[in-house]
Amino acid sequence: MCIIDDLKRWAACPTRLEKTPMNYTHVAIEILRALRGKRSRVKLSQTLGYKSNVVFDWETGRREAKASAFFGVAQAVGIDVGRAIDAFHPTSGSWHVRLSPASSKGVQALLNDLRGKQAIGELSQALGVSRFIVSRWLTGHTEPKLADLLRFIDKSSLRLLDFVACLLPPERVPTLARPWRELSLARNLAYDAPWSHAILRVLESAGYLALPRHVPGFIARRLAISEAEERRCMDLLSRAAQISWHGQHWRIDESRTVDTRHDPRRSRQLRAFWSRVATERIESGTEGELSFNLCGVSNADLERLRQLQRSYFLELRSIVARSAPVEQVILVNLQLLPLSTA
Repeated sequence: MCIIDDLKRWAACPTRLEKTPMNYTHVAIEILRALRGKRSRVKLSQTLGYKSNVVFDWETGRREAKASAFFGVAQAVGIDVGRAIDAFHPTSGSWHVRLSPASSKGVQALLNDLRGKQAIGELSQALGVSRFIVSRWLTGHTEPKLADLLRFIDKSSLRLLDFVACLLPPERVPTLARPWRELSLARNLAYDAPWSHAILRVLESAGYLALPRHVPGFIARRLAISEAEERRCMDLLSRAAQISWHGQHWRIDESRTVDTRHDPRRSRQLRAFWSRVATERIESGTEGELSFNLCGVSNADLERLRQLQRSYFLELRSIVARSAPVEQVILVNLQLLPLSTA
């Protein structure tokens, strides 16, 4: 399990959201069908302004829908796409107020928003397409197909399921139904047993893998937690099919990116938990890059600082994604909040 707050991408893990590579073209067709529901294909095509039955062509794979056409379908069936994008990606800067998501310019803005400061070369490698194609998408010279948009969202944010969930219930998309259920279970595990995902990090570490066999208490000592907490989390991970016993060691069986902001109340509780952990480690003398700054700024500059922190967060995630082997389990705790009430 990979927690967004943990900043860890499972680029080298055997599984993430699915056990086999995702067929984005097939998923795109399923999403379009789910959006249409019981509506007539002909009627929906006419609503979208087409004279031909283009929806039939999209759903049968004869033609591929462009990303803007997909957002057009969502709007046509009554979905507030702008609000959905805000819910999925709060850093969007509300560009959709100026640009319709169901337009080439809107799609371009979304892609650049998702990209952040990630280098085109890195995106190209992750997406499996040339730098030239990625560059043309980002500059608006060409528009990606829906399948390309889904791949872009998946590789740049690791939150494709959450993106779909902002538009329609993922259970209505056959390929995504099971991964969504598993993701929901993983979120509950992250909320109920926060140390569990730190334990997963130890299980993939070079130190644990070098052990001749599993040693009870080894993980507890590495993380400076109680052996009782180690046993509790290991039991929960095993029950959730996140880990399994392989003769001499525990191995990670299921790993997925988990954005813990999905439930605002429980997310706040989880953030508070890790803030308390950071406080305890600071008080115990743990070495680390720990700093704070109390200052006064304008509202405009506060927003600039928030954007700067978000960009730093994304860059940090990119570095962690490529980091190997795992030798340290770290806690990155970024905080920026106004202390005044006005």
